[in-house]
Amino acid sequence: MTGGGSAGHVTPNIALIKGLKEAGYEIHYAGLKDGIEYGLITAVPGVTFHPIESGKLRRYLSVKNLASPFKVLKGIRQARALVKELKPDVVFSKGGFVSVPVVMAAAGKCPVVCHESDYTPGLANKIAAKYADTVCVTFADTIGLSDKKIAKKMVHTGTPIRPELYSGEREKGLKAMGFTGEKPVLMVMGGSLGAASVNEGVRKALPELTKRFDIVHLCGRGKVDESVACPGYRQFEYVREELPDMLAATSVVISRAGANAVFEFMSLGIPALLIPLPLEASRGDQILNADYVQKKGYALKLDQKDITPERLVSMVGELYSKRADMRERMLADPLTDGTEEVLAEIFKAAERK
Repeated sequence: MTGGGSAGHVTPNIALIKGLKEAGYEIHYAGLKDGIEYGLITAVPGVTFHPIESGKLRRYLSVKNLASPFKVLKGIRQARALVKELKPDVVFSKGGFVSVPVVMAAAGKCPVVCHESDYTPGLANKIAAKYADTVCVTFADTIGLSDKKIAKKMVHTGTPIRPELYSGEREKGLKAMGFTGEKPVLMVMGGSLGAASVNEGVRKALPELTKRFDIVHLCGRGKVDESVACPGYRQFEYVREELPDMLAATSVVISRAGANAVFEFMSLGIPALLIPLPLEASRGDQILNADYVQKKGYALKLDQKDITPERLVSMVGELYSKRADMRERMLADPLTDGTEEVLAEIFKAAERK
């Protein structure tokens, strides 16, 4: 397995590990030692982590781009040695720039399965798809938007969801957050890397939001603001073990629109106010993700430029009033959790070897 750079390129891999172990697979993971994947994967029992190097694939001009090709080449050499040593039956890539050397090294040596979470593929997965045998996609529309040669490799599977998310207990979640349960809980998620504009916007709206909701704010590492303190508001950088319980106690969410987070909310039936990364800070994938789920009636969308305390309060109120209908729609969708479908593609690929 490979994938990294953000939690969204790692947690779907973690979601698959239980099923792979049950099927008798020995699991190895290639990633950056200084990447988020190292901490997340080394905490999973029974998975061997192998550090490799890779250069980030940037779409913008940067001096760092000069060193990236050399890091990619070094990563390919390291990945080739790893493939030669392990002789894997299948390589599964979740994306992120660290996955490119692994996929390139494995091509032709064993079957390669990639997974694309977003509505349109990222740069790393566009490259990896050329070397892959199968490309699993979260959105059915992605197939029709892709190059015909790549589209032939694509299978609509949905995205893998961590099984532990379904085991949350509301009372434990309320205790972890320090809430009584008298008010509905609003969770704010800025993503594993944080989201300054979302964090700031929510904090400005606290006086009004806390009148109606208890708020738990997952700010991102280094983003807790100790100067902001009021009753009914709790801040955390990042939570792991407590997250399923906290989600079980959550009524509605404010979040970025990364596909993995969006589909986790959908699988649990939690309505979300999605604030996608704007075009000036991304390639626009989160905007497309948010547009898709809004059209489905699973979420509401707010553009970052339109964040004001008044708008947040109004839209969170609208979201809460529509929560029952949204939850019913989400739980009726057959592919909000694609864990079994992705595992099936991995098993098929391994059998081909």
